[in-house]
Amino acid sequence: MTSSHRRARARSSGFGVRGVLVIGVALAVLFAVLIGWFTLTPGRMGKAEAAQATERAEALLKADDATGARDLAAEAVRGDPDNENAHIVLARALLALQDGIGAEGEIQRAVDAGYDAAAVPQWRAEAWVLQGKTDKAPAEADKAPQKLRPYGLRIRARALTATGDYAGAQSALDQALHLAPDDAGTWTDIARFRFAAGDLLGAAEASDRAVKLAPGSVDALVVRGEVVRSQYGLVAALPWFEQALKRDPARHAALIEYAATLGDAGRTVDALAATRRALAARPGSPQALYLQAVIAARAGNFDLARSILEKTGGAIDELPGTMLLGGTLDLEKGDYEQAIEKLTDLVGAQPMNITARKLLAIALLRTDRARNAIDMLRPVVARADADSYALTLAARGFERIGDRDSASHFLDRAAFPATGESAAFSADDSTATLAADAARQPSNPEATLPLIRALIAGGDKAGALARAQEIAARNPGAAAAQVVLGDMLMLLNRSADAAAAYRRAADLRFDEPTLLRLVDAFDRAGRREDAANALALFLSQNPASIAALRLSAHWQLAGGDYDAAIDSLEDIRARIGDGDAVLNAELAAAYAGAGETGTAVDFGEAAYGLSPANPAVVDAYGWALFLGGDKDGALELLQKAVILAPRHPGLRWHLAQVYAALGRKAEAKQHAQAALADPGFTERAAAQAMANG
Repeated sequence: MTSSHRRARARSSGFGVRGVLVIGVALAVLFAVLIGWFTLTPGRMGKAEAAQATERAEALLKADDATGARDLAAEAVRGDPDNENAHIVLARALLALQDGIGAEGEIQRAVDAGYDAAAVPQWRAEAWVLQGKTDKAPAEADKAPQKLRPYGLRIRARALTATGDYAGAQSALDQALHLAPDDAGTWTDIARFRFAAGDLLGAAEASDRAVKLAPGSVDALVVRGEVVRSQYGLVAALPWFEQALKRDPARHAALIEYAATLGDAGRTVDALAATRRALAARPGSPQALYLQAVIAARAGNFDLARSILEKTGGAIDELPGTMLLGGTLDLEKGDYEQAIEKLTDLVGAQPMNITARKLLAIALLRTDRARNAIDMLRPVVARADADSYALTLAARGFERIGDRDSASHFLDRAAFPATGESAAFSADDSTATLAADAARQPSNPEATLPLIRALIAGGDKAGALARAQEIAARNPGAAAAQVVLGDMLMLLNRSADAAAAYRRAADLRFDEPTLLRLVDAFDRAGRREDAANALALFLSQNPASIAALRLSAHWQLAGGDYDAAIDSLEDIRARIGDGDAVLNAELAAAYAGAGETGTAVDFGEAAYGLSPANPAVVDAYGWALFLGGDKDGALELLQKAVILAPRHPGLRWHLAQVYAALGRKAEAKQHAQAALADPGFTERAAAQAMANG
């Protein structure tokens, strides 16, 4: 044998020994891993261990840790597929987690494994309700065994509420409460029902009772958070959701409400983190994806918002919020036909949604359907409080069809800084028809609203007030009913009485529309301190509310607190951008008052470029020029402002001071006297104006 052959054989021999050793070690490690896997993997637990796991899962379920109960019960089922108790505990955990499909499957497996079929109808009915099978759920819930009769009645009520049978749902809940007066689950369902029915006072009382009976109930805590959010505001609601998540950190429903509340409160980073937790708890959650899309859209990242929304797979396309967001994103991208389709459906479902109407009008104008756009805007621009953007859109529509007179009319309205009082959309049906509709639903404020509108349109203010008083007295826990009464009282110039009605509404639902009504009523009634307190309270709970921030900044500006006004206005500008003429005008006034005239002139010029026919904008720019030393430029602009709004005392007062500075005493005296003759221009306002000058 040659040396080369020997070396080759030696190498081959050496490799064989080492290979055997390596393979042997690998097999030993693999064997150990497999032994450990078979020993430790939950799916391989024995029947006794599965029974113990089932008991622990049921204990977790009673402690309201449905996620932990689900995971442990699933292990028990894998360990012993024939354990009917494990299947039923898993089904109940899935019901708590709102997984109707999974729960129905586990219920059937439990029955197949030997669980008493007569004991499961209430759970099967709940699974059907979660799946939207509300037609057959009530009959199934009625089969519940006697000891679970209250549970069955609760599920019956949920199904009937979903189909709009509020009377039937109320009856079922009354029976459940009679059978189990101290059951937290019953009180939780009562709270949800009352909240859905608009009885916010009743919902508050029921949710409070529920959390007192079961302080650790996740469902009760979430409902309480929703009610508190409506009553008191976003910040006040957060602790309730946080308390629920301490009990079950992966509860999807709690995470969604928590994320939505954080987002509306301006805590974007925390909101995004909560949506990620929700997606971890329920991969592909359309609710969590929708909230992420909203966050992206608010940040101006429309491409990201669009891609996230597409991941929902159309699961929540029928929800109003999704339709509005989707229409907005389509409009921004230039997909006008898709935007029109979505927004048309939304306006059909919510005809009083002014935002949707304006967006749809934009899409229609951009597809050369001006007449359709005008028709869409008619109910909006017919209101005395129509905003300048809606009025401008209507003007552009009339320009497109060659109606210059109507276009000029709406452009003039858009340019004027003041708006009238708000009014509801007019009724389409006759008063007799609407009265009959209201009589059929005497406890439903929404059914009476069209009748009240018709009475107002017909000039019967006394009749409308009587109806509003009746519906408010009949529904003391419904915020909408109190708002209707307040609106009627404001229409009759009874500001103090209206403030009382709005305050009752605010105690039930403290949202932006209620706040603005309450503040306006307080202000007109001469109760500025109460108005300021209401505004401050609302902002403490809703720090991201643009409407409240603008009102606060306006008052700071009127009160001469210019530094605070600058901070508020700059915060708003950071949120909505530079394209708002009135915002730029107020920034000009604030910086002028603070002595920063160079910055004031810049903002005044920007405002004027956006809206040169708005007298408030013209005045702000002219006043900034005056304080900056440009008297001639100021005179030209302030003369224009007074021509545009000759009855506005503040504009005349500013012009008087410019005339005085130029030595034109006769003109100065004339405009000063005209300003002071206006009863709305108080001595305090005059003194403040003199101090500014």
